[in-house]
Amino acid sequence: MRILSGIQPTGKLHIGNYFGAMRQNLALQKEHEGFYFIADYHALTSNPDPKDLKQRSLEVAMDYLALGLDPQKTVFWRQSDVPAVTELTWILSCVTPMGLLQRCTSYKDKVAQGLSPNHGLFAYPVLQAADILIFDSHLVPVGADQKQHIEVTRDIALKFNNTYGETFVIPEDHILESVAVVPGVDGRKMSKSYNNTIEIFEPENSVKKKVMSIVTDSTPVEAPKNPDTCNVFALLRLVAPEDELKEWEEKYKNGGVGYGTIKKRVVELLHEYFRPYRDKRRQLEENPDEVEKILLRGAARADAVAQQTLQRARNAVGLRTRT
Repeated sequence: MRILSGIQPTGKLHIGNYFGAMRQNLALQKEHEGFYFIADYHALTSNPDPKDLKQRSLEVAMDYLALGLDPQKTVFWRQSDVPAVTELTWILSCVTPMGLLQRCTSYKDKVAQGLSPNHGLFAYPVLQAADILIFDSHLVPVGADQKQHIEVTRDIALKFNNTYGETFVIPEDHILESVAVVPGVDGRKMSKSYNNTIEIFEPENSVKKKVMSIVTDSTPVEAPKNPDTCNVFALLRLVAPEDELKEWEEKYKNGGVGYGTIKKRVVELLHEYFRPYRDKRRQLEENPDEVEKILLRGAARADAVAQQTLQRARNAVGLRTRT
């Protein structure tokens, strides 16, 4: 089955991104035909600095490749290198009910977070639908809180098919394996918006400094502690082997171990986990032209599929057949 996923180049990727979605997405490429893209069109809704957008797109590509994306198995490209998606967006816009977009919560949420309201932000779900439908995607991996995005895409596709005849594959959501929310250094959910992240590829000394600053309660060393409510233990769960995790859980419940000791172990485990990926990332940084070639090769493969779907949609609505 064909699986599609995109990520916006809005900043440095952090371990919350990785353990929350990236790791699962990368695992799926082994089982399915993967179509993964860098969503730079979507990033325009926040009016980023042009130089930043270009550099961040390249950095996200390096991150994914370093973390295990295989461009031989998975089609990997930059969204703006396949402009057919924007033409399909307009075609879909003409069958998308206003009420459907007005019911979407993402627009209200992003405006509440401080983003300037604009048409792109409001019509974002239509571009997202075009991303999915133009590649005949069967599965779209999302978190449970993002299920509405796929439901909107399905509604748009069904409305188009009912109006013009069977044109689009109707996608299904693929709810990612449930994981605990990755806490940031301040205890809230790890997010660039909160400035509380631990970046995947930031210097190891910086990682150590951030982990050692994680907010904890004032429980004394000798007292028992609750692993289920501890921010440090939440990170430990992500990187510690199962047998070691059980040992730490017993230490928590029995008391006699301080948060500083636990934090030091988290630092060690994070370094061990990501160090092989860091080596690959450094190699890619030294060869940005090769990364660019990978993206362009992926764009050519993606465009070949997109053009076929776009032509079906053009034919359906009565536009000229392109030769």
